[in-house]
Amino acid sequence: MDFSYSDEQRQLADSLRRFAEERYPIETRRGTVRERNAFSRDAWCAYAEFGLLGLTISSDYGGFDGGALDTFVVQYEAGRALLPEPLISCGVVATGLIQRYGSEPQRHDFLRAIADGSEIVTLAYQEADTRYDFTRPLTAVRRVEGGFVLDGRKTHVWHADNAQTLIVSGWNGAAQAVSLFLVPLSSPGVSVWPYPVLDGERCAEVELRSVRVSHGALLGGASHGIEMLETALDLGIAALCASSAGAMERLIEMTAEYLRTRKQFGQPLGRFQALRHRMADMLVQKELALSMAHVAAAALDVPDAAQRRRMIASAKIIVSKAARFIGQQAVQLHGGMGVTAELPVGDYLKYLIASTLRFGDADFHTEILADLPDEAHAG
Repeated sequence: MDFSYSDEQRQLADSLRRFAEERYPIETRRGTVRERNAFSRDAWCAYAEFGLLGLTISSDYGGFDGGALDTFVVQYEAGRALLPEPLISCGVVATGLIQRYGSEPQRHDFLRAIADGSEIVTLAYQEADTRYDFTRPLTAVRRVEGGFVLDGRKTHVWHADNAQTLIVSGWNGAAQAVSLFLVPLSSPGVSVWPYPVLDGERCAEVELRSVRVSHGALLGGASHGIEMLETALDLGIAALCASSAGAMERLIEMTAEYLRTRKQFGQPLGRFQALRHRMADMLVQKELALSMAHVAAAALDVPDAAQRRRMIASAKIIVSKAARFIGQQAVQLHGGMGVTAELPVGDYLKYLIASTLRFGDADFHTEILADLPDEAHAG
C-alpha cells in the first residue's frame, strides 16, 4: 500500500490543519470540553462541509468513496489538533458498520444523514465486568411480535450524549448469537449518564430497560455480531493509531521548540547533549508509531482475518507504548511548565494516555496475539 499523499489528500490535510490553527486552537478546544457535552456544533457542521463525515461513504449515499488512506489523512490531522468531536466514533466506526452490513433502507436512512452532519451514530458494546471482551455480552435480546426487546447496561459509550442513534450489541436468545441493533436514543427505556474521560472527551453509561425495536433495527445477520464487532474495532484502532501518531508529532514539535528557546546556564536547553538524546529517542518512537499506524491502515484491506487481527493488534500495542513514552518524556523535558495550563503539553499527554485504553489496552491485544493460530504468526 502506497502511503504517499495524492494532491487531493495533501490539500485535504492542509485545509484541515488551517482550520484547526485558525478556528480550533487549544484554548477553543479547552472551552469545548468544559461544556457539558464536549461538542462543538459549529465544528461538526464544518467537518460536514469539508466532506470529512462522508469521506468513506459511497457516492450513492452522498459520500466521496474514500479509502483507508483518506481516513488516515483526516485522523492524523485531527490528532495533531486534539479535535474532540466523534470523528472516529461516528465518522469511522458507525459509518463503516452501516455501510458494510446495513440493509438498503438502513444505508439510505443513516449514511446520507451522517454525511451531512444531521445524524450522529455511535457504538455501544462494552459492559462492566467483561473488560474488553465483546463476545459474551450480558445485554439480553428477546424476540417478540414485531421485533425485539433489549435489556442491559453498556459502559464507555463514546459521545452517546451527542448521538441520535446507538449501535447496541446483545445476546440474541433466539439466534443463540451476538446481534447488533440500531437503537434510537429517544426510545422509551433508554437512559444515558454522560461523564468526562481523562482528556475531556465524553463517554456515557447507557441503560436499556425493556427497549423495543422493530425487525428493521437488526444490523446485518442475526448471528454475525462478533464479526461486525471485530470489524468495528479494526476500523476504530486504525483510525486511533493515525490520530495518536498525529498527536505525537505535534507534541514533539512543541517540545523541540521549547528546548530551542528556553535557556538555562546561559544557553538553550537544546544544547545539552543528554536532552538531545531524549529528543532523539522520542523521534524514533514517533517514527515507529507512524509506521505501525500505516500497518493498521493497510490491514483493513487484508482478506485473511487472522493476519488482519495480528497486524491491528500489533499496531495498537506499539502505538500505545510509543504514546506513553512520548507523552511522559515531553512533560519531563518541559519541567514544571509541562503540567501547567499555560502550555498544551498536558492536554496532549492526557489524550495519548486515554488513547492507549480505547478499543482495548496493550494487555488485551497481547492476549489476542497469543491466541492467534500458529500459521498466522508464520505468515
